[in-house]
Amino acid sequence: MSMDAKELIARRVALELHNRTLVNLGIGLPTLVARYVPPGIRVAFQSENGILGFDTRPPEGMENPDLTDAGGSPISALPGAWSFDSATSFALIRGGHLDMTVLGGLQVDAAGRLANWMVPGRMVAGMGGAMDLVVGARRVVVAMQHAAKGEPKIVPELTLPPTAARRITLVVTDLAVIEPTDEGLLLRERAPGVTVDQIVAATGAQMLIRGTVPEMPIAPAPEGAPG
Repeated sequence: MSMDAKELIARRVALELHNRTLVNLGIGLPTLVARYVPPGIRVAFQSENGILGFDTRPPEGMENPDLTDAGGSPISALPGAWSFDSATSFALIRGGHLDMTVLGGLQVDAAGRLANWMVPGRMVAGMGGAMDLVVGARRVVVAMQHAAKGEPKIVPELTLPPTAARRITLVVTDLAVIEPTDEGLLLRERAPGVTVDQIVAATGAQMLIRGTVPEMPIAPAPEGAPG
């Protein structure tokens, strides 16, 4: 089985999807999760720019410029999909109607706080729905690579502006699954072929390690796809 880091993360996050739930997928890596919905699971995916019931990127040449996710990337729509204005979209988010959101991350700290909306000194178009999503969704899953340019993204304290004060639910990286708890960051799973020592060495914050850490399961590839 050969897959890159982003696919591995997306396939593990897909196992967090529960049947008949409303799930927001953030821009970038989180949108890949829609490719790996496990068989028998029905999920309504929402994007904060105003669509409910979207699906994966359409085949090349079939893109509709009016049908995109919040980052402007082409998406497709399932039968029964619904488009609406930003006020309705954010009413869903702020009203606590989302069962889960999957977001990318720049940093997660030892307290489970997320930074994902800006790097000081760089031009930022805006925070989008990040702050509302972290506060409003019942579960917040962060899908990100474990390190960037050799530097850990899981750190003792945030050095980037926090997205919200709330503790997130779960972090899924290309090395591990980590759960922020009252006691600290709990190492739940390790990626295939990765050792606990490798995870510890690549992590800036201390982690709790209890007993044997199992290898992470991943969702199956779509029918007809390699892997």
